Order: sequence, then C-alpha cells, then structure tokens
Amino acid sequence: MLTGTQRARLTHAWKNGLPAPLGTVLLPAALCYRGGLALHRAAYALGLLRTRRLPCRVVAVGNLTVGGTGKTPLVELIARTLAGQGHRVVVLSRGYGGRAPGPVSVVSDGEHLLLGPAEAGDEPVLLARRLSDVPGGVPVVVGRDRFRAGISALSRFDPDVIILDDGFQHRRLHKDVEILCLDARAPWGHGGLLPRGSLREPPAAARRAHLLVVTHAEASRDLPTVEAELARRAPGAPIARASYEATGARHLASGERRALDAVREVPALAFAGIAVPASLAETLAGCGIVPRAFVPFPDHHPYQAADLARLEREARAVGAEILLTTEKDAVRLPASVGLPVWAVLVRLVLTDPGGVWWRMLTTRLGGR
Repeated sequence: MLTGTQRARLTHAWKNGLPAPLGTVLLPAALCYRGGLALHRAAYALGLLRTRRLPCRVVAVGNLTVGGTGKTPLVELIARTLAGQGHRVVVLSRGYGGRAPGPVSVVSDGEHLLLGPAEAGDEPVLLARRLSDVPGGVPVVVGRDRFRAGISALSRFDPDVIILDDGFQHRRLHKDVEILCLDARAPWGHGGLLPRGSLREPPAAARRAHLLVVTHAEASRDLPTVEAELARRAPGAPIARASYEATGARHLASGERRALDAVREVPALAFAGIAVPASLAETLAGCGIVPRAFVPFPDHHPYQAADLARLEREARAVGAEILLTTEKDAVRLPASVGLPVWAVLVRLVLTDPGGVWWRMLTTRLGGR
C-alpha cells in the first residue's frame, strides 16, 4: 500500500505527463472519456437532459484541469466583492470529500459554522471560515444536486447571486456568468483528457467562458503567448491575472494570528495535501522562508494521528521546531498536535487592467 507521500508524488508525476508507454496504454480510456463527454453534450442539445433556471443570478467558477488552479480563493474574492456591493450572496459547493448528513446541507449560515470538514469537505469549510467576517454574511451550502441545493438556499437565505464553486462542467443549472481559471504554467494540463492526462474537457471548451483568470502568471515563461492563445479560444472574454500574497500565519491551537516574521527565523518542516503541494514551498520561498524539510500529501488527504506522529518524527530529525502548512490542510488536521502548527494565510490578488474584467461581471449580473 502506498504512503501519502508516495501517492502525492505519483499524482504529481501524472499531472506533469505520463511516460509514453503508460500514456499509450491509457489512450483508449481517454477516447472513451471523450465519447462520454460528447454523449453528455448531445443529451442536453437534444433535450433529453434539461438545464434549469433559478430565480436569481448564478456565477460559476471552475477550471478545465484537475485541481490546482486557485478557483476556491477566487470564489472567496468574488463573494466578498459582490457582498460589499450590496448583493445577497450564497456559495454552493458539491462538498467533495465530505459525507454530508443529507442531500442538501448548510455549512454556514453566514455567521455560524454548522458542519465540519468530515461532513462538508475541506473547501466549503475553509470558505465558510474565511467569509465569516463579511458584513451581512455569506452562507455556504453543499449538495450534489446543485439545482436542489439552489432551491434550498433560495428558500432559506433569499440570495440574489449564487456562486458555484467548481461549476464550469455543471450543465443542469443555468449559469449567467462562466468564469474559467487556468494555470499559466500549463493551461491545458499535460497528457490530454482524463485518465491519460489531467484535462476534464478539451481546450475548445474554453469558448463557453465569459471571463478568464490566469493564475500563477508570475511563474509563466511566456505569458503573452498563453494569453494570446486564451484570447483565440475564448474570443471576447476579458482576461485577469491572479497572484497569491502571503499575509501572515495563524497558530492552529490558539487561533493567534501573526506576521510571517514571527515564524521566519524558527526552524520549520512544511507539509501540504493540496492539488499542487509544491505551491506552498513556492509561497514560503517568496517570503524568505526555507523549511528544513517538505512533505507532500495527496489532495484532500484525511490526516490521521499517525500522519502527525510521522511529521513530528521527521521534524525532530531535521531540527525543526514548528510545522507549517496551508489553511486548507489546517481544516483537516486532528485537534491534538504535538509540535506547534502554523497555517500560512494567503489571499488572491486579481490584476484587472482598466477594470474590464469586473465591469463584464457586473454587466452580466444586471448592472448592479
């Protein structure tokens, strides 16, 4: 049985392109997947499946590749901005990784956290926590059936805007705004369609997008070429660039928040179980923090006591005095941890020359 680190490394290798022999073996499965996508599109085009409307505006934020494009921080930014403009906003999530008690569950009513990561999944809980300071509140609701979840959210919270986290591939619900996130380093992933590669849909699907966000723009070797290709595939869709800014650190046990200077000089071991674990190391390096060791885990890894015991052993072996991780990982950590654990706080910064991106969003929401 593979360890968490081995699974993380295997996933990393797959996302970066399988060796030719393995890619060839998986080619028939990728062709079957492509056929399934075509049948799904045809079923909606022929009316065999129906897209349904909610009596409010719906904004979908998603991607074309599997994980790691920063869509959840973008959902937070959009929800926070729209709420600040006077909109009544609710976030809908599928609740990946959670075992919700019912078909539709309220993670947060905008003021109180009602479910934990085991029931709701880590991303909805993280969104609920980060949006808890928004005046008026931004409820977070999970449900596999987004239309049913939307009806429930309307009944309880009366939003005028619903944001779908990871909703680009969702067709059952009509969407007024489609926002597509793409990683500038590999906008179309590697290796083609699932399971051979990391693409959920062919690159041509980008034409459905009304708005584009290029993440990790600072790491791209040829950003103008990437943006030119995006403009060709999604003509007329404004493009914004997104970067991530570390704003501090939060002590897991006490909740105390400090500037990164407080942990910069302390020997640390870093670990992450996110779609691209190395992005934490990149964030730390950008802040002048070089951990003694770095341990990757698979995305959404359900941390157990044994994982923490192992991390503490490795930390002591390299002389580390603290553990550093992401906010998303901190949501999934057991309450009892020996060494101090600090979650690195990061916010997304959107660069929108001339305000074109935000104007398009406002226009598609009805000009409010």
